[in-house]
Amino acid sequence: MARLGLLTFSDTRPTAYQAMLSVNLEFQKKLEEALKSTKEIEVLPAQNIIQTPKQAEAEVARLEAMGVDGFLFHFAGWSFPNLATVAARRAQVPILLIASLNPGYPSLIGMIASGASLDQVGIKHSRVWGDPLDPKCVARILQFGRAARALHRLRGQICGLFGGRSMGMYVGTADPPQWQSLFGVDLEHIDQLEIVRRAKEIPQEKVKRALSWLKDGVGRIHWDGASLTEEKLELQVRAYYATQEIIKEKELDFVAIKCQPELSDTFVTQCLSQAFLNDPYDMDGLKEPFVCACEADLDGALTMQILKLMTNQPVLFYDLRHYDAKDDVYVFSNCGSMATFYAGRSNVPEENLKRVSLYPQISFYYPGGGAAVQYMAAPGKATFARLARKNGKYWMVVFAGEFIEEPQEKLKEATLEWPQAFVRLNIPPQVLVETLGSNHLHTVAGDYVDCLTEFCAMVGIEITVLGR
Repeated sequence: MARLGLLTFSDTRPTAYQAMLSVNLEFQKKLEEALKSTKEIEVLPAQNIIQTPKQAEAEVARLEAMGVDGFLFHFAGWSFPNLATVAARRAQVPILLIASLNPGYPSLIGMIASGASLDQVGIKHSRVWGDPLDPKCVARILQFGRAARALHRLRGQICGLFGGRSMGMYVGTADPPQWQSLFGVDLEHIDQLEIVRRAKEIPQEKVKRALSWLKDGVGRIHWDGASLTEEKLELQVRAYYATQEIIKEKELDFVAIKCQPELSDTFVTQCLSQAFLNDPYDMDGLKEPFVCACEADLDGALTMQILKLMTNQPVLFYDLRHYDAKDDVYVFSNCGSMATFYAGRSNVPEENLKRVSLYPQISFYYPGGGAAVQYMAAPGKATFARLARKNGKYWMVVFAGEFIEEPQEKLKEATLEWPQAFVRLNIPPQVLVETLGSNHLHTVAGDYVDCLTEFCAMVGIEITVLGR
């Protein structure tokens, strides 16, 4: 839920202020009730209608101390523009200007005049004009709230990097000072050996319970006596718990694990960790999804964390694998793990897990062995996103699509052992191939294209929206 501070600005002149007080209070209450009805926004109003610069500054300080994600600067009539300018100068979080639909009073004029003043002094903001009872107006404010929440809560977080660059991929690396400057995120490096070392220390009873949960819950385990044995699966469980311990000890907010080739060659693949960290449940019950990116992909992990903070949902990590021109379907797949939530999109873990199979990893790619967490993604609308860099500058590609269900036989056209999503997009394949700044993409259920557009505007990076 986004926490938004609400300031309604008025005329500074005492007689005009008193004359407009009831109007301002009426429209502010109307706006508060409309936003509360969404159940996604917590509104924290100022103690009074803003009349003076000192009052504006004090209210911003008070509300920021309460932890607001963003500010709504509200106008129901005329307001002196310096009030909003002083308030915005003090604010450390994103700002949305709102003019209530009120033709009897110059609310729109007040907002535009204030917005123009913010432009003059170089303060970023967005604007909306309309009736709070209009669903389109509320949707626009909700879009701002989701983006503001993601940005505000991202700042100050720590990403844990297990290992270094994987398989020579430049797109997985990041510049720590650039991350701090743009996103306010710190980077903590941890050697992958810590996973191996701590895995040995996980209590056997805990591992046995987890193995029993997997055996009872997933649709099928394809034991092969080599790459996938009970011992290999046990080692993956131990690696999962070891990673969780490190995350807790170092107070990490999201992570990326290299895995290939060291762990995948001589230990076990980290596919189980990738799947269940990102899931809203695991062998110990319900939990909050925790972003974990494969192949030490830091920009991937950052994209996923933005999506998670924006939506409170599990996020997928995979590659664009193939385009089937005959069926007009894109194939997205990961080398062994995607959050199992998307197998059924159910809030009941058992409904998702029964659609999941554990397959032996492909031995010539991954000599260490272990299970690949395989399924076909369930149908439904989805938003795709990816942060990338061109000449050192960040940008984001975003597009909407829809997962579709295909016959199980179609899984064999790519790599049967790996999880896959079959997707319909309103984008020609040549356009997509020429545009993408990474082989990895990331997805959440629903349509959040406009929210991501708002987020990029807040950060000050370019966005490319495809398919519209």
